[in-house]
Amino acid sequence: MKWITRERPKIDRLACPWLIKRFIDPEAEFIYLPLREVSRKAAELGAIPFDIPGVEFTHYEDRCTFDYFLEKYKLDDPGLATMALIVRGADTDAHHLASQASGLWAISAGMAFNYKDDHELLEKACVIYDALYTWARHLQNEKHTQNPVENQFLNIYNQYVQEKRDSRKTMPPWAKELKNIIQDQIDINMTLSLKDVSEEVNVHPAYISRTFSKHFDNLSFGDYIRKLRIEKAIKLIGSGNHTLSEIAFLTGFSDQSHFTRIFKRYTGRSPAVYKKERLKWKADPNC
Repeated sequence: MKWITRERPKIDRLACPWLIKRFIDPEAEFIYLPLREVSRKAAELGAIPFDIPGVEFTHYEDRCTFDYFLEKYKLDDPGLATMALIVRGADTDAHHLASQASGLWAISAGMAFNYKDDHELLEKACVIYDALYTWARHLQNEKHTQNPVENQFLNIYNQYVQEKRDSRKTMPPWAKELKNIIQDQIDINMTLSLKDVSEEVNVHPAYISRTFSKHFDNLSFGDYIRKLRIEKAIKLIGSGNHTLSEIAFLTGFSDQSHFTRIFKRYTGRSPAVYKKERLKWKADPNC
């Protein structure tokens, strides 16, 4: 059976293929595509879409797609039940659900950064999920630290961390999905619009506009996108491989003067001055 979802997977879109391969369909084939192509290609190839809005295999309320697969196929394995809490916590930023959730998110984000080919990423991730399943089935009572005083300090620390987490409002699923879409597309789609992303997360653009700053560094949608574009420009200047006019084009500014004005607003220096300082620092790091 063919299964299809959107590209650049991190949590659910890696955990679900692992689950399908290991417990549902060993011969499964997975296809990763840009979100706007998934529905059309699913119909064309007879593939089952998952972990995208508006399909059967997706999020429901506070549950993620991994949870739905367990329920749909009646997988009552206790190891999978333990994993479900970890996957859900990592995928929805509800790290209080399982102490391992933040670690799984960190590992997944790092792997997605290191591996640009989605199928290679899935292959590497399956090793991680195999290990997590083994731990969930056989090793949950194993402890790394044996010193009772050290354990006491760790318990106090973990209680403090838990209280801090409980005091924060978690980012809603649509905002996390939106953040992933922006991060996934910012390198290739510098004209990303609020209307574009609202359609992808299936949330009205007016609502996103009104609540965006609450979840994105107290910035409006436009300011947040400009911030990411300037961060990309800084990296390109640091590489030394492009002229400033090329960097303005690559970061989606209408012209170099517009680029200069926005860059100076965010950094306090013009791109030309910033570039000179970078070159001077490279020549003499002690200056």
